[in-house]
Amino acid sequence: MTLAHFKISKKQSFAQSKALQQKSHSLIPGGCHTYAKGDDQFPENAPGFITRGEGCHVWDVDGNEFIEYGMGLRAITLGHAYPAVVEAAYQQMLLGNNFTRPANIEVECAETLLSWVPGADMVKFAKDGSTVTTAAITLARAYTGRDMVAICGDHPFFSYNDWFISSTPMSAGIPQVIQDLTVKFNYNDLESVKALFAKHPGKIACVILEPAKYEDPANSFLHQVQKLCQENGVVFILDEMITGFRWSGGNAQTYYGVVPDLSAFGKSMGNGFAISALVGKRELMELGGIYHDKERVFLLSTTHGAENHALAAAIATMNIFREEGVIEHLYQQGERLRQRINQAIIANKLQGYFEVVGKPCNLVYATRDQNQQASQEFRTLFMQETIKRGLILPSLVVSYSHKNEEIDTTIDAINEALKVYRKALEYGIDKYLIGRPVKPVFRKYC
Repeated sequence: MTLAHFKISKKQSFAQSKALQQKSHSLIPGGCHTYAKGDDQFPENAPGFITRGEGCHVWDVDGNEFIEYGMGLRAITLGHAYPAVVEAAYQQMLLGNNFTRPANIEVECAETLLSWVPGADMVKFAKDGSTVTTAAITLARAYTGRDMVAICGDHPFFSYNDWFISSTPMSAGIPQVIQDLTVKFNYNDLESVKALFAKHPGKIACVILEPAKYEDPANSFLHQVQKLCQENGVVFILDEMITGFRWSGGNAQTYYGVVPDLSAFGKSMGNGFAISALVGKRELMELGGIYHDKERVFLLSTTHGAENHALAAAIATMNIFREEGVIEHLYQQGERLRQRINQAIIANKLQGYFEVVGKPCNLVYATRDQNQQASQEFRTLFMQETIKRGLILPSLVVSYSHKNEEIDTTIDAINEALKVYRKALEYGIDKYLIGRPVKPVFRKYC
């Protein structure tokens, strides 16, 4: 594979993408199956459909080649079509994929995952993050006999199920009685958690949050929230969909030294194969089992939750993480990317207007307008200009396949895009932005 493709002078065409977009919207609500991949999340001149990927490179239906960041919404940590993972899944499929009784690989995968997660005794697999976070909520409600759920309002997404979506502007179709059961607190704000417990004494079943997003927990925030939960008989849940297999040590609970009652994993665990996991303490998890004398919980009974090829892919992925220092590579390449972009920011006098945020393994960027206010228009412009230069860049999340050559090519393209950003600040964005700006996913009307 050569990087000679990535020249600013290369003329792009998105004709086939635009034609297929019209057809897709007539067949699929929103034109795709994940809102974050929708047309309204990208500039008008952008690749609409990807046909294949290799490592951190992808090709669209028009034959354009890009270096990709974000990597399948952070699900692809090793790289697209990673040979060892594909081979493991293929060999398992040759043996069969779904039987009338459990397969032995279910036990193997359970042991492998639990070896990564301190304090977790049991696991159940599913296909996506929303399913397992919702299962955690169900367990917490059954265990405590309470109905209310406290979520971190600073974290953007926990589930497509009613208990979470009811708290967003897109709450249409969800009864008010369900909406009233979910309440919010703020990250790194212990007083906001205390206020919820004081306002709803004896009613909150669980607290759920990501261990970290773009900032670390301050003043032992996670430990303090856990202590409050213990004092109030509340189940403490960590959503590790993103931090799992990205943070040092393999997960945030190891990194920060805190053991939740329940936690949810997915994304990076299977390198893009559909697998997620609810893990937790035995006293909660066994409520979904058959060897106890308590009222049973109907917990994650899914036909495809333990598809054998996905479990094989997950085992291979986790083994590669352990044997090859994948997470260390993510930190190294992310830091290389951050430092070089910061140099480009200074060179283009964009301090306060464009910023790289987050841990090296999970970088994003912030775009701001002439008044240094968050701007979707300038985000769209930046994406537009990086697409022109051979990048798909909704975030700055790297993979194991992002080598120095790709990082250096990326920096050159970003530097050129930031020159346009600088001009747009000086002369007006309307002179440079083609078409409408991107929109937030959660909005009440189209």
